[in-house]
Amino acid sequence: MKTIDEVQAALSGQSYVCGRALATVVFLSLRLGRPLFLEGEAGTGKTEIAKALAAALGRRLIRLQCYEGLDAASAVYEWNFAEQMIAIRATEAAGGADRDALKSELFTEDYLIERPLLQAMRPQDGGAPVLLIDEIDRTDAPFEAFLLEALSDFQVTIPELGTIRAPEPPIVILTSNRTREVHDALKRRCLYHWVDYPDITREMEILRARAPEAEEKLSREVVAFVQKLRTEDLFKRPGVAETIDWAKCLLALDVIDLSPEVIADTIGALLKYQDDIQRLEGSEAKRILDEARAEIA
Repeated sequence: MKTIDEVQAALSGQSYVCGRALATVVFLSLRLGRPLFLEGEAGTGKTEIAKALAAALGRRLIRLQCYEGLDAASAVYEWNFAEQMIAIRATEAAGGADRDALKSELFTEDYLIERPLLQAMRPQDGGAPVLLIDEIDRTDAPFEAFLLEALSDFQVTIPELGTIRAPEPPIVILTSNRTREVHDALKRRCLYHWVDYPDITREMEILRARAPEAEEKLSREVVAFVQKLRTEDLFKRPGVAETIDWAKCLLALDVIDLSPEVIADTIGALLKYQDDIQRLEGSEAKRILDEARAEIA
């Protein structure tokens, strides 16, 4: 992809609708070989862009799902202890072997379980993979420090085997829901983009791409309602992912237009916290729906 327009078109071909600013930072990440750090609210499409980019480039997608307590060993590799024990017992049953020779045989790649970071350093058919490091904000400072080193040199070290360096740096995308601040040192190694909620026009384009079977009238009402709902005082505003899910639920129920009753029955596809759901009880859903319809009339 040689231009920003080509990036935007390639992502659109994977049903990922993005603005020029996001397409530009993706283009620069590819051109400069720099990791891309995407930050924003949950459900705004940060993870999906890695999937769409991998599909558009025909590259393998390798995903490291971050969580509290994730350490370097879990992200890079571990030894297959069960297979090692079987090998030890088989050797003992056969009459034993030289201890040093057995040790060298046990710590080889035959017994190595590769985790995402190590997989991303390996040669891949079709070119360097897309490495998605998802929700980096869920980890802690020590893992960030390790990741900083790994992404600087695109190499990892396994004490028993030595250093493994990527023949071609992977395309790295990091995402954060900003549940905490990620250290500046890591951000400085990346190109940065804040992925915000889309405006009504772009959200309509997204819904057409992801739920093309929805009638235009229903799509407009769904998007207008969600857009209006995001202005309310909610604990967790619905993301684009929830908009798509809700539209698909409405289609499954053969809904042709919104009503307060339909909203009440399906609101669990849109809102995920009981306090937020309770806010829409009574006349609130009708008020928001009426305001949304007035804006698109």
